[in-house]
Amino acid sequence: MKVGVSFINSDYSLEETIKRIDESDADYIHVDMMDGIFVPEKNYEISDIKKMFKETSKKLDVHLMVCSPNKYIRDLAKIPSIEYIIIHYESHRRPIDVINMIRHTDKKVGIAINPETKVSHIVPLLNHIDEVLVMSVKPGKGGQKFMENVLYKVETLKELREENGYHYIINIDGGINADTISLARDAGVDMVVSGSYVCKSDNYNERIKILKGN
Repeated sequence: MKVGVSFINSDYSLEETIKRIDESDADYIHVDMMDGIFVPEKNYEISDIKKMFKETSKKLDVHLMVCSPNKYIRDLAKIPSIEYIIIHYESHRRPIDVINMIRHTDKKVGIAINPETKVSHIVPLLNHIDEVLVMSVKPGKGGQKFMENVLYKVETLKELREENGYHYIINIDGGINADTISLARDAGVDMVVSGSYVCKSDNYNERIKILKGN
């Protein structure tokens, strides 16, 4: 089980939180970029991301909670530490166009789906995708309760991957903690994103170890 850590809810300063994640056993730093339109909150510009991760060593899993994600791809592609760029299915009229933009860079492509979005909506995109991010909370705010009713999507995505030979990983984001990790694991995810559970603790590695099942 891989773990990405989101830092939008923390008991430490932004700089200290990022440093702690970078020095931890997390597999990725999960970067939630919000524009204040697709979701109510607005946080970082691309220039902020460049500065924040100039000295870090971990790979970034960048989650674009933005309208018109195509506007961000070219600049994000220039940041070496980014491995995945994830766009929301709901954020663009033709997500395949943005997916193709990302595929013309050296970054991997992710598609995120909100709790109310069905897997059937993204089936035509799956052979172009490296990561599917299943939202188990409404996007844009940390500390929400895990929605168990999205877990069927993980099982569906596993079946589709096996039947068609697709190569995407299945990630789940929202409300992941010591109580809900077993639900995610049993459903068959390859990776989880955790925020408050890790970043509001004194020992990041202890929490990450629990999530990884070590």
